[in-house]
Amino acid sequence: MLRTHLFILFFFLFTICLLSFILYILSMILFSSGVTDELQIERLYAYECGFNSFSDSRDAFDIKFYLVAVLFLIFDLEVSFLFPLSTVLISLNISILAILFFLIILTVGFIYEWKKGGLDW
Repeated sequence: MLRTHLFILFFFLFTICLLSFILYILSMILFSSGVTDELQIERLYAYECGFNSFSDSRDAFDIKFYLVAVLFLIFDLEVSFLFPLSTVLISLNISILAILFFLIILTVGFIYEWKKGGLDW
């Protein structure tokens, strides 16, 4: 029994090594011959949202990127709590006033951020 398992393990490892070697050789043969110098230089650029970088990647950038991301996470998580709550509302015996209170707090927070300019670019 152990001999059979070792035999299968040996062929499994051998197949993985052989496949890795074949894929490595094929990638060198197929993709190294047609690459121009311009493409090699293009690959060295930092990837920033699909366009070429226009400054150093270590420069500071506007804090509004972080603010919008945090606001999205906060409001997205709060709204995502509404879906499970709506499905189990009857079985939990929760008053509709508790849900309305939650929605009012969510709306007041959204209006506050809107008035403060947190959503403006």
